[in-house]
Amino acid sequence: MLQSPWSRIGLRNLGRNPKRTILTALGLAVGFFTSVVMVGWTQGLMNEMVDNATGLVGGQIEIHDAEFLPERSLYDTIGGRDGIDVEQLIARVSEDERIVAAAPRVYAGGLLSSGDATLAGMLMGVDPEREVALSRFLDDLVTGRLPQPGRNELVVGTEMARQLESDIGDEVVVVAPGADGSMGNDLFTLVGTYRTGLVEIDSAFAVLPVQDLQALVVLDESRIHEVVVSTEDPWLAEELAAVVAATLEGETPGAAVIPWTELAPAIVEYTALVDVFYFVIIVIVFGLAIFGVANTMLMATYERRREFAVMLAVGTTPRGVVQSVLYEAAALGLFSLALGVAITWPVMVWWHNAPPDLTGLVGDIEMMGSVVSLTMRVEYDMGFTTVAAVALMLTALLSALYPAFRASRVPPADILSGL
Repeated sequence: MLQSPWSRIGLRNLGRNPKRTILTALGLAVGFFTSVVMVGWTQGLMNEMVDNATGLVGGQIEIHDAEFLPERSLYDTIGGRDGIDVEQLIARVSEDERIVAAAPRVYAGGLLSSGDATLAGMLMGVDPEREVALSRFLDDLVTGRLPQPGRNELVVGTEMARQLESDIGDEVVVVAPGADGSMGNDLFTLVGTYRTGLVEIDSAFAVLPVQDLQALVVLDESRIHEVVVSTEDPWLAEELAAVVAATLEGETPGAAVIPWTELAPAIVEYTALVDVFYFVIIVIVFGLAIFGVANTMLMATYERRREFAVMLAVGTTPRGVVQSVLYEAAALGLFSLALGVAITWPVMVWWHNAPPDLTGLVGDIEMMGSVVSLTMRVEYDMGFTTVAAVALMLTALLSALYPAFRASRVPPADILSGL
């Protein structure tokens, strides 16, 4: 680029009016900074929403009987009435190194009573050790501890505990229909409470060891409703679901392997909408900047009309004049990009590693069935950053097209004669 005489002329012209050059470059740099940081912050919110939607209580992949959803019938267990080898199934599912954890679950509808209060709720049977490796809602209990198998213990959401007027150590009567047609009932001890921030979960789910729930509803140990799978990246769920389905084909008849993208299509559509919005940001930010840069370039070429007249008078073609102005715009764009990166990079690193937490001011926000905290965390999006850099350079070049055309049309005789 710098081998061309027009490029050297264009680069030299940037130094003629340093203040104007710096102000113009700063305008483009701020546009780059605004778009990259805004998209990084939005991407951080989206990642947190997807992560919470798939990792808070559920998982990225669910394996269950093909007839289990949406009714969640007590009788639709994996493998039917014969059940499956649960340990073998989990081992087969966990063979791929991209799978972080897998855990069995059993579900049953029931009534919970404590004192004079009675609530209808969903009973969730889990393997406590595997569950804390899979999901997060039991990681930091508000009070108490995790339930232990064989001791008739359970944990409930804080809202359910409030409605039951129960505290740690209180006894809760649990009644649920059994798979054999009987009515199972037993006395459980409340040993912990959890809080997800989602009222529909905190008020409805009681969690107990899977063996205890199987005993309550008369299910054999080989009969479970679901194996939930956690992956290292939520967006790998579809690919890994296909891998798991191929692994289990023929071994687990009637089983369906479903990624979270099918279970929560609204979130997928929302993220796709946000991706489109990113390009709207580019158009708005640099669309506004193009007028300011074009005005600056027009003023710069107007001030140099005698120079262009001399160039044309000594034989320079109009194309050469256009090239000199465009090279100047390209140099301005590169300078603006360097300035924009210098401004943006430290802020992105700081906001990514030590994001300001606004949760104490506004609390958690429920969005698309997920809890999002306003931590102002930004994520690096190198793809969009590249697009923003290209948009900045195009803005600088497009802004110079009309001024370059005007410069190439300067009448040498009139300008040099002082008319």
